[in-house]
Formats: sequence, structure tokens, C-alpha cells
Amino acid sequence: MAEPSAEFWLYRILRKAASTAAHLLCLGFTVGIGVVSRPGTSLFSWHPFLMALSFSFIMTQAILLFSPESSLILSYSRKVKVRTHWVLQGLATVCAIVGLAIISYNKYMNDKPHFTSWHGLVGLATVLYTCLQSAGGVTLLYPKLMRKWSLAKLKSYHATSGLVGYLLGCTSLLLGMCSAWFTGIVTGVSWYLAISCPVLLALVLMNQITNAYLRKKRIQP
Repeated sequence: MAEPSAEFWLYRILRKAASTAAHLLCLGFTVGIGVVSRPGTSLFSWHPFLMALSFSFIMTQAILLFSPESSLILSYSRKVKVRTHWVLQGLATVCAIVGLAIISYNKYMNDKPHFTSWHGLVGLATVLYTCLQSAGGVTLLYPKLMRKWSLAKLKSYHATSGLVGYLLGCTSLLLGMCSAWFTGIVTGVSWYLAISCPVLLALVLMNQITNAYLRKKRIQP
């Protein structure tokens, strides 16, 4: 029995370390994008910063609220966590919409075509999906609106679709870092470190959500 117990505790320690690192990564990445884009120096400068703020920092924190290892409000009730999650997701959605509006207006002012690259297309799809996902979250606040579905199913579907939305956001960020603007400023090792952040965050949150809702096999003590 000693060996399974050791495996279990090693698994818990690794999960806690990964979740804790996610807090630092999402903050560091957002700050880094802010340093590179220097928001306020131009209209465009707000676009990368707001998108990083939305999908890398706010949305990551909104999901990590439910982490049993590193939630910043771990001792609070689930009701408080749900309300806080709803507020953060609302803020993330607003930032994403404003970021999309800014780049659209900037393209219009400079007479440039929009939604012609993979970054533009995936970014548009991500923002639209995020809006739908946030609207769908209302059904969990008021489950009586969906009487034909059990609360457990609603939670599972919302978590699964939320993971899809988060992965779309990470993909959009990765594509943005492959743009001529970003690669012209960030090069070499710094670029590889930058693109590793969304990838690592996605892996950590995928692990959290699949373990909590999708019933993957777990290591038992």
C-alpha cells in the first residue's frame, strides 16, 4: 500500500506546483505583453494588451478559482466562487470585445483589410464564442431556466465548452505572437518563452477541468 500512497502524494504535489506556476505565468505573460505593446502609445497598442489581459490573466484566474490546490479563495464557499467566476468572466468578455473593436477600428482608419489572416479569423471566432459561453453561464446562475437539464449536466457542459473557449483564446494568442508585429519586436529565446506561456497554461487548466468534470482516471491513495 505504500507505493500507491507515494504516487498519490507525488501527483498532488505536482498538481499544486503546476497550478501555482499558472498564477505566475498568466501574470508574467500579461505584464510582458504590456511591456512590449506599451498600451496608450497608440490605438493599436491596446489590442494585444487587452487580449492578453482577457484570455491570459482574467480568464485563467476565473478558472483557477475552482482549483482544489491553488484557488486564491480556496476557503470560501462554492457560491462565492461561482459569483466571483461570473464577474471575472464578464470582465474578460468586456476586455475581449473592446480589444476586437479597437483592432477593427484601427484597420478601418488605416484602410487595411481585416479578418484576412488566421489570427484575425480565430480571434473573431474566439470573441464570439466567449460571448456565447458567458451567456450560457447564466443558466448555472439560474438553473430553472433550463428545467429539462440537471444541474450536474449543465455544469459539465459549461466546463467542457468553457475549456474549448479557453483553448481558442490560447490559440489566438499564439497566432498573434506569430505576427510580423510581434516577431519584429520579440526574437530568439524571448519569443520561445513567450509562446510557451499559453501552451503551459492550457495544459494546466485542461488537467484541472478534465479531472473535475470529465471523469478521467485518477490516482487513488
